[in-house]
Amino acid sequence: MACTMSSIAQAFFGEKPKLVVGIVVDQMRWDYLDRYYNQFTNDGFRRLINEGYSCDNCLINYLPTVTAIGHTSIYTGSTPAMHGICGNTFYIDGKKTYCTQDDSVKSVGSNTEKGQESPRNLLATTIGDQLRLHTDFKSKVIGVSYKDRASILPAGHSANAAYWLDTKAKPFCFITSTYYMQELPEWVKDFNKQLAKDKEAQKHGKDIGLSPLCGTITTDMAIQTLQNEQLGKGESTDMLCVSYSQTDVIGHEWSTRGTHTDEAYLQLDKDLARLFKALDEQVGKNNYLVFLTADHGAAHNWRFMQEHKMNAGPWREDPETAAIEAAVARHYGRELKSVVSGIYDYRIFLNHESIAEQQLDLNDVKKAIIDYLITSPHVQFAVDFTQVATSSIPPILRDRMLMGYHPRRSGDIIFVPEAGYYVYGKWSSPVGTTHGEWNPYDAHIPLLFMGWKVPHGATSREVHITDIAPTVCQLLHIQQPNACVGEAITEITK
Repeated sequence: MACTMSSIAQAFFGEKPKLVVGIVVDQMRWDYLDRYYNQFTNDGFRRLINEGYSCDNCLINYLPTVTAIGHTSIYTGSTPAMHGICGNTFYIDGKKTYCTQDDSVKSVGSNTEKGQESPRNLLATTIGDQLRLHTDFKSKVIGVSYKDRASILPAGHSANAAYWLDTKAKPFCFITSTYYMQELPEWVKDFNKQLAKDKEAQKHGKDIGLSPLCGTITTDMAIQTLQNEQLGKGESTDMLCVSYSQTDVIGHEWSTRGTHTDEAYLQLDKDLARLFKALDEQVGKNNYLVFLTADHGAAHNWRFMQEHKMNAGPWREDPETAAIEAAVARHYGRELKSVVSGIYDYRIFLNHESIAEQQLDLNDVKKAIIDYLITSPHVQFAVDFTQVATSSIPPILRDRMLMGYHPRRSGDIIFVPEAGYYVYGKWSSPVGTTHGEWNPYDAHIPLLFMGWKVPHGATSREVHITDIAPTVCQLLHIQQPNACVGEAITEITK
């Protein structure tokens, strides 16, 4: 009996997929799965739905809901409070910092500064890091995306490579940084040569992200990575992290409705079908594990909502910065130097040095700003980040604020607009949209698993973006990332 039990356990723990493929569709709302279902082909999104397992109530459990945080939380199973990626751009100890900014490295593959990027600002490990640790670094882990942050952050600290498009280069091409290597592999150089000859793609130049072709190029690069790096062919499980960014760029420009968005998702469906076919041919249909999700969703355009008699509108960022400064000056009854360093993702970063130089009390400045905000049109709540736990706000907001708060990186004040209202101007066109809030349009995302050991089915049970990493790690029988706060989705791992 003991021998039987031992052999069963040994077989169970010894079984692993040859390859894990993580796919993130930037700015994809959950309801797009139904909206486009009848237009999808059988081999792309429909295959994921019809063969795989769908978590229909997957929510983002922190604030704010933006790209860098979403990608990081998917692969770390954690939130900004622990993994430290607190936005696309944020302040670290008062210094404005892009999420993957690393001035100590250089571009590899172009002569621009677009390669001065690495995962060094990330404070936690990823699925890929844990996989590499588990296999004594025999596993290969590689990230591919149009966006630098969407390639670098998912792949993690110990990745073999991360590749992203440099749209400042002419012609645009895939690059990396000296964090990973000193020279591009020959196959990447060859791919870039072919890309440079693609007149249809290159005519878009730096605006390639506004074309569905961007997703096709990303898929081409992912397939070339799969084939040239022989992923899924070694003794240890490999991982490929692919992120599609054109859906986000197009959404910011043209919102959630219309021909541009329709074309983006229908073309992406075809590109996914090509990727799955390549995986079937190279790795074998039952030998790889795929998950597909999003880093965040998006609101409907506020003008579109108003036309249909629903509450919505703009919360303009730049004019409000001046208004906040004026409110503080009125509070003190005198002219002041600037006390606001920046406003990012509904969070106010104060200039602590300026406040101290002017001998102002930090808490008093915060109170003056909060008093102004809560009387402003269409601002529902405004809270001192250090007082969130004891503030009179709904528990769902309190918990998500706390999970998004890192004391040295998240700013000083967080505010919540009314449903349907969002920052307008810098991050969206008049007919476009943006994201960043707690509401279902931003926080309800698709989550589908397919392939190795994945049952067919669906659940409406609430799960979270932070549950993806522990689920994958459970299937691989490896330790969870070191700041993971999520739980394995047992409907898939049982």
